[in-house]
Amino acid sequence: MGMERFAKRHRKTLNELLGTQVAKPPSDSTFRLLLAQLDVEGFEGLLQQWMAAQPGVTETVDTLVCDGKTLRGSIDETAFGAARFIAQVSLYSNSLGVAISQSTYATDAGGEIAALRLLLDRVELEGLLVQVDALHANRPFSSTSNSVAPTF
Repeated sequence: MGMERFAKRHRKTLNELLGTQVAKPPSDSTFRLLLAQLDVEGFEGLLQQWMAAQPGVTETVDTLVCDGKTLRGSIDETAFGAARFIAQVSLYSNSLGVAISQSTYATDAGGEIAALRLLLDRVELEGLLVQVDALHANRPFSSTSNSVAPTF
């Protein structure tokens, strides 16, 4: 419902920025339909490239903080009775005040450690301090080719 309200409130500005002439803003169900067809990995890659290209990003990022969160309302039960949910891992820059990279995964198809490895493979790590929680403080993770040592 929030996206529909946003589209209604900012329809004129969105039309100007997108070069469209949409008379009626999209409904919540239209957003759901579009997002269900979204190539999430491709979109995350484009978003990361855009964020990295913003003025000041490369000059001021010296520390990245990793954090994983469960998306509210995504918890479901598998056929075997186990819980599964959608989660997101982000690399956050304190100096910029924004997440510069993120990845979403279903817990029955992956985990936070694998998702963070993929994120770190997309980021130039030279000269960066990457802070992670205890989940990532195991020897196999911290001895990867990225040479990332967990910081707590």
